[in-house]
Amino acid sequence: MEYKIGIDVGGTFTDFLLTSEDRNPEIYKVLSTPDDPSVGLMNGLAEMAGAHGMDIGDFIKNVTTIVHGTTVTTNAVLTRKGARTGLLTTKGLRDALEMRRGIREEQYNNRYTNVEPLVPRYLRYPVEERLDYKGEVVSDLDTADLLDAAELFRKEGVEAIAICFMNSFADDRHESVAAGVMKEQFPDAYLTVSSVFLPSIRFYDRISTTVLNSYVGPILKRYLTSLIEKLDAVGFEGILLIMQSNGGVVSPQIAMDNAAVTLLSGPAAGPVAGIEYTSIQGYTDCITVDMGGTSFDAALIKDKTPLVTTEGEINRLRLSLPMLDIVTIGAGGGSIGWVDEGGLLRMGPQSAGSKPGPACYDLGGVLPTCTDADLLLGLLDKDFFAGGKIPLDYDRAVQAVKEKIADPLGMDPIEAAAGMYRVINVNMASGVREVSVKRGHDPREFPLVAAGGAGPVHACMIALELEIPVIMIPKESSIFCAAGMLMSDLKHNFVRTYSTRLNDIDAKKFKSIFLDMEREATKLLKSEHIPRDAIQHIYSLDLRYVKQYHEVNVRITRDEFEGADVSAIVDRFHPEHNRLFGYSLEEEGTPIELINLRLLSIGKTAKPKFVQEQYDGEDPLNAFKKRRKVYLPLAKTFEMVPVYDGHKLKFGNKVEGPAIIEQVNTTTFVTPEYTVLCDRYGSYTMFVKDREDEIKRKIGI
Repeated sequence: MEYKIGIDVGGTFTDFLLTSEDRNPEIYKVLSTPDDPSVGLMNGLAEMAGAHGMDIGDFIKNVTTIVHGTTVTTNAVLTRKGARTGLLTTKGLRDALEMRRGIREEQYNNRYTNVEPLVPRYLRYPVEERLDYKGEVVSDLDTADLLDAAELFRKEGVEAIAICFMNSFADDRHESVAAGVMKEQFPDAYLTVSSVFLPSIRFYDRISTTVLNSYVGPILKRYLTSLIEKLDAVGFEGILLIMQSNGGVVSPQIAMDNAAVTLLSGPAAGPVAGIEYTSIQGYTDCITVDMGGTSFDAALIKDKTPLVTTEGEINRLRLSLPMLDIVTIGAGGGSIGWVDEGGLLRMGPQSAGSKPGPACYDLGGVLPTCTDADLLLGLLDKDFFAGGKIPLDYDRAVQAVKEKIADPLGMDPIEAAAGMYRVINVNMASGVREVSVKRGHDPREFPLVAAGGAGPVHACMIALELEIPVIMIPKESSIFCAAGMLMSDLKHNFVRTYSTRLNDIDAKKFKSIFLDMEREATKLLKSEHIPRDAIQHIYSLDLRYVKQYHEVNVRITRDEFEGADVSAIVDRFHPEHNRLFGYSLEEEGTPIELINLRLLSIGKTAKPKFVQEQYDGEDPLNAFKKRRKVYLPLAKTFEMVPVYDGHKLKFGNKVEGPAIIEQVNTTTFVTPEYTVLCDRYGSYTMFVKDREDEIKRKIGI
């Protein structure tokens, strides 16, 4: 028996999906261990081994692939516990990290302070050197400055170094010399050179991203080294892959060398899973939402392609690597309810996490959370949470809600819990609007894929808030990102700046830049054991109208870059600009400017197979468990509703709302407005009542 395992380390739970060729996927969840995430990971592997009647050594010999999404780098930035980092930059520009783009984030908030740079000013060492925008030398590099910087860094105990000189994307000669000196002076230090890591225009974006990579590099290197040692100790001989922010995976060594590519590692697998699950029913578009214990992630997929951004941020720090455009807010099962100074009920972004957890966990938590509210409303069964492994204390939940929410607002605990439920649903609906409406898309035209341990409890109310008629809940919804990791390909992004008007392109230079990136990508993927026939290259350009600030990324074909054919590219640019920004300057004949050439190289991997079920008819009676009192939000009253065992629902079974569908790792709340049909792969499709015929055709009934 050969196994593949997807692992997603979250703030509250670490999720595992175990797959094999001839068995249904198996779901496992263990509490995360924030002090050392690898401990929780190894605990999960040990639990899997025990479930299969083996010790971990015998079990791990049968595991061929582990795909791991990690929050180690994310947490290092959020908690400001990264490596002590020194920065070498062009003289006169040491304050670029602090000045940023010179744009106030909250224009009308005079009390809003600037984000503190990751490198303090005294460790940002100015170096005498200068290149112009063409890469020609204006001032020679002063190597004495480099030696002085090395002396300072050694004295201050620096363990990571970032090098970012002005206009080095045009010529790397000065950065290469500086890198050589730093390697000689600090052979064990983590080094990031901007002309290697991100050779593109825009100085602040490049310097911020370069610093981020050095800041988290030693942290990720230590973690992955420790994890590899632990896996080696139990006899793991398979392939370990690490999830990136762009929705692809890489080898551990490449992840360690380019640590910033993992800064949004965990959530990036969600859209990948969303594409696979919706494609089965013929959808090409969807919106994925993943509500875990700490956060809520929303992403939009169009034409089976997740939206991508190169203008991301983490903790208000610019990260200009290609990443999936995921909106993350502090809204999870552990989100804490509180009353602000104005007497308004708020939910999150603070979370109780796994320690001490919600009050109802009875692990020391005393603050009311979303999970406590769900329990009071009857949406969760106190004796069946996590299949009964985590019994919930109803009285402690009542006490927490009463003391912190109900009494201050002058209402009873149930009324307060209903308010908490409503507020967090509105917060999450706003997150979906952020990734859809603000990107020029109507969310009503997309099926909503609801995932995460807490997602299906809230999915109907989020959809009603946004008028979304169709919701899909994957069979593996509670470990959605872990499933997505096993569906991910190896991916590498490359960028080169070539600033010119589109009509003035030097065809030979244009083609050679793409071919150079393509050769580099192919070499890298072959080093990761990807055969040439499994490699795919996707080409695109960053374009803008002359004198504008923001670019639009436009995909092009290989024939177009080989022939430098701009006419078809122009035809795609104008409508895309209109969709994103609400206008086009096509009729005015405004010239278009090329800024960057981009290459996404993909190494295709084998995907887990979906096991199909036989049609079982509409009647869900075999899955019926009991009835219990559940709060119906729109009716604002409790009602006795049927509860079904989700593990016993079969292909074709229909559940009319209101109802509860319980599984070991999640609960689905079906409001009166929706009906559920179970498809041949064990996933649920919820839909408003008048869409039944359409949904039956989709799932093949």
